[in-house]
Amino acid sequence: MKSLQPTLGQGFTLVEVLVSLTIVSVALMAGLRASGTLTNNAQRQLDMALAQSCAENTLQAIKLAEQFPSIGDSSQNCLQLGKNFQVYLKIRPTPNPAFRRVDVQVLDQKFPLMSLSTVIGKY
Repeated sequence: MKSLQPTLGQGFTLVEVLVSLTIVSVALMAGLRASGTLTNNAQRQLDMALAQSCAENTLQAIKLAEQFPSIGDSSQNCLQLGKNFQVYLKIRPTPNPAFRRVDVQVLDQKFPLMSLSTVIGKY
């Protein structure tokens, strides 16, 4: 009858150790990449929410001015949570002279994040 206890001379071969290390390293790299992607997505989501606040604030400021906006382009800065965004405002005529089309685009370091458009009527 053979003994079920391993003898002291048995162990893993170098190839088996290298294969197991390769499998572990691939799994760790996949986990690292997934966590990096989650971090980038969270930052992008925060930037999009801040850009939306800038765009909506710009449109609300135009509406609260209670003046018919003049046609043209302008730009301004918007500071949200310590981050500076560039806001570009385009006001265009519509076929009906009592309305104007207002387009707001928010950029972060020259990369567009958010665009909103609305139509504002004469008060």
